[in-house]
Amino acid sequence: MRVLVSCANGSGTSLMMMRSVEKALKAEGFRITNIHHCAISEGKSTAKSYDVVFTPMNFVSMFDSAKEKGVTVIGVKNVMSPKEITERVNESDLKERFLK
Repeated sequence: MRVLVSCANGSGTSLMMMRSVEKALKAEGFRITNIHHCAISEGKSTAKSYDVVFTPMNFVSMFDSAKEKGVTVIGVKNVMSPKEITERVNESDLKERFLK
């Protein structure tokens, strides 16, 4: 699974969120083939190349065009919480798509 983690500036928050996402996904049994963190500006233009995008809740709508192409976009309130990330993954279609 190709994973993109995107936040405002693409440095501190997205790096911390990427670690939380990686931890949560691996604990759920997902195989990550590529994981990348970046700023929203880069993320909006590259999101279509990924299977899933994780971003803070206030940026979810910026990835509508990626959603239209079949990318799962997951908004997270607490970017440091693997528990919340796991909950959001369970609410999404990722398990159906990648854990068959």
